Amino acid sequence: MLGELTRAEIEQVLLREVVGRIGCHAEGRTYVVPITYAYDGEHVYAHSRDGLKIRTMRANPNVCFEVEQIEDLAHWRSVVAWGTYEELHASDEPRAMAVLRSRFPAGASSETARLHPVTHAGVDQARTIYFRIRLEEKAGRFER
Repeated sequence: MLGELTRAEIEQVLLREVVGRIGCHAEGRTYVVPITYAYDGEHVYAHSRDGLKIRTMRANPNVCFEVEQIEDLAHWRSVVAWGTYEELHASDEPRAMAVLRSRFPAGASSETARLHPVTHAGVDQARTIYFRIRLEEKAGRFER
């Protein structure tokens, strides 16, 4: 059976998962990329080094965010949300770090989940950019 998730089910999916996908579009190109994230009930918080994803969202802050829970092909839940990219600066970074730390312990084994990337010999590590997506519209579907 296919159906639509309730508002509460949409919130559950967003709160439980830690990997989602950002869809962004600028200069005639659409870019979809997975991110690790934490959701606080209003915003998706994440961090990244400067790159195509950040440059694209700076150019056009209207983004799409998608996350799913998949048991198998006949049992899944998916949420798509639309919102606005907001790059965080010094005064807002502590809040973002607190939300992210609540989901990813300091010893997280994933480089993308680590809040302070480890510097590798000979590799220039750019400053971590913290950002959030203010979710303004959400929809969800399921199959069971």
